[in-house]
Amino acid sequence: MQADQVMVAELEICHSRPIAPTRRVALGRRNLPVDPAPGAGGVLLAGIVAHTAPNVAPELREDLVSVMETLAVGQRVVQPRVRHRFQSDRVGLTVSRQCLVAEGSSLAFEFDDESARPVQLALGALYAAASLPAVARVPVFDAIRSSLFWSRPVDNAFISWLMDGNSVDLADLHAWNDPVAWAMEILEIERSGEDGPSKRVVQRKFRTLLRAAHPDHGGMTDGAASRIAELTEARRILLAS
Repeated sequence: MQADQVMVAELEICHSRPIAPTRRVALGRRNLPVDPAPGAGGVLLAGIVAHTAPNVAPELREDLVSVMETLAVGQRVVQPRVRHRFQSDRVGLTVSRQCLVAEGSSLAFEFDDESARPVQLALGALYAAASLPAVARVPVFDAIRSSLFWSRPVDNAFISWLMDGNSVDLADLHAWNDPVAWAMEILEIERSGEDGPSKRVVQRKFRTLLRAAHPDHGGMTDGAASRIAELTEARRILLAS
């Protein structure tokens, strides 16, 4: 993420490497605001599916749609499905970070798809949608279904189409998240009163969490770069607010 961008929605999809004999998918960090639904989180999930579904192997597409419909009605998916097992354990898995960001008033996707199969990212988006509050699942899955019919680059035009042709300025996406609240959550700072945290508190929490995330101090190698970038962005937001 660039210095002048603000995170609007985020999903970490954890997955086995393409060459691994066992194929697994799990969910990592999620920042998926859906109020009012589908919200920025729903737009991101639909964008991930629109971006990846055309590249899913033809023999897997029918089963992928079946998984989507099963999750949409709140039913349990028997594992494994679509040649992958969904699990909660993330140990040993690679992390691919998918984002919806704002630069000024415009929105854009940032897809991390270099180390994952398209089907892994599509499954991650579907399982993330299933983890949302029940009241949000119907509109979010409706958005995901619509995304399956998109056959062009997944960009600002896709967001406008998903929003029924409405403007895609940040102000028009009512559910975009509060960057300050997100940053405080990332840095594990509790809000006290109307004033934000002091510079001293922000720096102290940043240094503590940065040290814990760094592989040289015991942090996990997988996902370390993403975590460090996230902490850095959170510090930037709070010091600028």
